[in-house]
Amino acid sequence: MKNDNWKDKISNHQQLGGIELSVLDNGDGRGCRIAWFNTGSGLRFKVVIDRAMDIVDAFYNQHSLAWVSHLGVSAPNPTVDYATNWLKSFGGGLLTTCGLTHTGGDEKDESGERGVHDRISQQPATIESVIQPNLIKGNMEMSITGRMIQTSLLGPSLELKRTISVELGSSLIKIKDEVTNLGNTDSPHMLLYHLNFGWPLVDEDTEIFWDGTCKSRGGGMDDKIFNAGNNFKRCTAPSDDYQGKQEAVGFIDLKTDVNGFCECGLRNSKLGLAVKIKYPKAQLPWMANWQHFGKNEYVTALEPCTAPPIGQAAANKENLLIQLKPQETRLYELEIYVSNINL
Repeated sequence: MKNDNWKDKISNHQQLGGIELSVLDNGDGRGCRIAWFNTGSGLRFKVVIDRAMDIVDAFYNQHSLAWVSHLGVSAPNPTVDYATNWLKSFGGGLLTTCGLTHTGGDEKDESGERGVHDRISQQPATIESVIQPNLIKGNMEMSITGRMIQTSLLGPSLELKRTISVELGSSLIKIKDEVTNLGNTDSPHMLLYHLNFGWPLVDEDTEIFWDGTCKSRGGGMDDKIFNAGNNFKRCTAPSDDYQGKQEAVGFIDLKTDVNGFCECGLRNSKLGLAVKIKYPKAQLPWMANWQHFGKNEYVTALEPCTAPPIGQAAANKENLLIQLKPQETRLYELEIYVSNINL
């Protein structure tokens, strides 16, 4: 905590914050295990244990940070590895994990058939630990750690070990992921963090900030939005331009600081609210910006990734596809910082 005024006045850490485990009991998400994090700083967020430990709802004081789809949380669906079925169970939220072998649209080639953004986000976690703050010992950190396996007999078998942690009194979420090839042959590997932001953080004139170069994904709305004559770093009002399937995507090559870290995020000056994302570029060399400012589907996403979401086949052709050797592990570290001052 920023101060210790609570000392000798608190019997239970839950009076300040902590992690609460529960099970949803209604709607499409009925039966899903969740973990509510209350950081004690005004930041609260929901981890859906049965959906790759992704984060859906997220709030800072009275303000919602994340965009949530019409569906919201739904139970895991193993059929998303086919065509565009992923879109039918996309709940949005602060974080949806995409991969682990493919990111981008659906495709089919001699290696097999792959649905939109692959299927790791549909894998329930085996929880290894839930650690609560310990006020007596002075340990302010709370965390949850679990493992998800994306596997197919005679095909790739990858494990994602994820730890989400935050300190009591802090508004800094730390995500540590380890992806391991459990198989006995090399495995293709792509990973993308789909970070989805919505109203009121996203509003007219909210700034999308990053430093680097951007190019359009190519064609249609992509070229209309992501071009030098358009200020695509400012969010617009809901528009019929984004009706139905209309969307815009840009691929961004971020600059780094002296320590090799990338930073990006959003600032809403009217609210005095900002979210900053920080990660090592060596781990996630690319970022995508998805803009879909449609009526009642009002969202923009920042998406750090191992390669642009162009699909496994195209990434392989452009020498951007990672091949994980048997038992090889890749580490990914991502921080999400929320503040009521402009960052």
